[in-house]
Amino acid sequence: MLVAELSGQSYNKRALNRTLMAQLDGRSAGAIEFKHCNISAVLRDANCPYVDGYKPRSNYQQSLVDVVEELLLGNELVDRAARLAADLPVVDTVGIVDERIIVEPPRTTPPQQGVREFHADYSVRPPQKRDYLARETRNRELGLAGEHLVMRFEQHRLLQAGLDKLAERVEHVAVTEGDGLGFDIRSFEPDGRDRLIEVKTTAFAKECAFFITPNELNCSRTHSEHYHLFRLFNFRKGPKLFFLKGDLHEQLWLEPDSYRAGVR
Repeated sequence: MLVAELSGQSYNKRALNRTLMAQLDGRSAGAIEFKHCNISAVLRDANCPYVDGYKPRSNYQQSLVDVVEELLLGNELVDRAARLAADLPVVDTVGIVDERIIVEPPRTTPPQQGVREFHADYSVRPPQKRDYLARETRNRELGLAGEHLVMRFEQHRLLQAGLDKLAERVEHVAVTEGDGLGFDIRSFEPDGRDRLIEVKTTAFAKECAFFITPNELNCSRTHSEHYHLFRLFNFRKGPKLFFLKGDLHEQLWLEPDSYRAGVR
């Protein structure tokens, strides 16, 4: 399913579930669905895309981590499909972008160590990280397409409110002033106040982690009354977005990714 999805091929999730039921004695369809959600959580914690529709559920055990690393993360076909999907170019979406693309933010938990299940006592080693999400972050065409979509969204929002002059002033500052401001787009509230928007775009699922810089975090704190993070997901299949407003330190789990270092 994962390789097919990453490759843009169709598949029958229900038929595959029935096939598994026939092979797994005593397992219900619901139990199989739940285990797929556990697999999604392992893949998420490895910074790997997962099958859309199987929302990550983090109460997994070490044996599942081991199997996912061997059969999925260690699979050359999965690796090739994930790398190609992360690098795949995109073009701008067309047509009007309006409020119908907005959804609620996901209810996620940070990657967990030492997760415990009922009737079990597992000390869980987190899965080894992969670079697929970081690789997608470097996909400049995808990032620009997401920012262009948000530009159109903001202009449409202001035009619908009859604020044509404000709509004309919406600015793609990541292009006009560079990447160092801590946000990508300067838009406006109906009363003319600034609306500072940082855009994070993925072609993968809603719950996938994303990367954020210290500068962006600091900007969200310094300008908390004006700052918005727009998270676009499922970009190729049909873009949706959720947004967070204000100081992001209070709304995100943050995991150190790397350090700049020098010898003392």
